[in-house]
Amino acid sequence: MPEHEMNQVLPYEFYTQKRWENWLGRAKESGFQIKESEEEAGKESAVFVNMVDDVILACLKVTARFEKEMLSKEMALQILEEMRDIVLAEVEPISEDIDLMIDSVQTSLMGALVAFECYVMGDYEEGADINELIKAAIDAEASDNLELALDYTAQCGAIVLKGQTLPEELMADLPYGIVAEWLDGIDSISAAMVGSDSYKEFDEDDEDDAI
Repeated sequence: MPEHEMNQVLPYEFYTQKRWENWLGRAKESGFQIKESEEEAGKESAVFVNMVDDVILACLKVTARFEKEMLSKEMALQILEEMRDIVLAEVEPISEDIDLMIDSVQTSLMGALVAFECYVMGDYEEGADINELIKAAIDAEASDNLELALDYTAQCGAIVLKGQTLPEELMADLPYGIVAEWLDGIDSISAAMVGSDSYKEFDEDDEDDAI
């Protein structure tokens, strides 16, 4: 690690293994089952939505500090990589339905995490057409080129982090597949950004609030 990186002291841990394990515990306790009633399923599935949102909020705190030059590019990427290692690690089976939901959570988070990494690296064109990027990702998935599809998804997410919005009509008509799940993660970033800007505040005292 370069000397200037060693001098950069992190204010706190942005996300921890314990935090993720606490969410997995909540998921297990939820007893979630896939049901015909959307209302019933919605109540039980809230924990999975919150799991995603909690990780995204932590990532937004990283990028907010990166933008303020409180974190270098290298340090921000290192933190995001550590988060990726935590939340995308294989999870011990719980039940068929809960396992399916956790798999969906992890797929959505994959889309979100690559977007944050792409944003920090600056590996995107700010003025790119978000509709074209989404269509290119879908086409790449249809051609079984998932690496390219993920790259387009990451660029799409980076542009959302710069302030563009996802096209509602195109999102509503997405074909079922992994790109749609990755874009769910991007949609969660967008929702978190308009929902609250508390992640931009630099009061570090609230980070010990375990879930």
